[in-house]
Amino acid sequence: MGKSDTATPRERYRAQVRTEIKEHAWQQIATAGASALSLNAIAKQMGVSGPALYRYFAGRDELITELIRDAYRSLADTLGAAAAEGADLSGLAHVLRGWALADPHRYFLLYGTPVPGYHAPDDTTAISSEIMATLLTACAALVPEAQEVQEATEAPFAAHLEKHRAWAGDHPAPPAALHLAMSFWTRMHGVLSLELAGHFTGMGFDPDRLFAAELDALLP
Repeated sequence: MGKSDTATPRERYRAQVRTEIKEHAWQQIATAGASALSLNAIAKQMGVSGPALYRYFAGRDELITELIRDAYRSLADTLGAAAAEGADLSGLAHVLRGWALADPHRYFLLYGTPVPGYHAPDDTTAISSEIMATLLTACAALVPEAQEVQEATEAPFAAHLEKHRAWAGDHPAPPAALHLAMSFWTRMHGVLSLELAGHFTGMGFDPDRLFAAELDALLP
């Protein structure tokens, strides 16, 4: 029996109101950005008083945190499901792009400009670590043993990452896989961020082809 099956009517109502608040929050973010998020404005849209909404979220930062958790959870689950179905690093890249294109505002809440004055709690970092672990596993599967040895001894940045791998958590990926994962992360997000921000508009090329070309150049 799921949690929703055992919830009381009051708990179900509370969950419904929180969901409605978050829907209005996403609409605000789409219109004016996360930095302009306002519980009072949401309360006005919902036809209730500002203090009434503070029974569901203590303030703007708590609401932003909930949105970030939801977004990270969505991406982690989407990539995890693709990996479980056999997607390799290339497949995961296209899943990432599809997820980003489906909701650019959700993507930018995670990977865009930080919201002024907001500091995410540690548990959001834990969810984002799941995403990186999925990518590290895919990278490790692509790196042949000979490349692992070569990069461990010859590639300065791979050697640097081997000693500075806190971002990889406890994943046992070798230096070459760490290097590939970091390169994947920066290059794929670089292309995605430019595309979603509209910087390719009017340039006359297909961003999907650029994404694919960058991915091909990156893969071993």
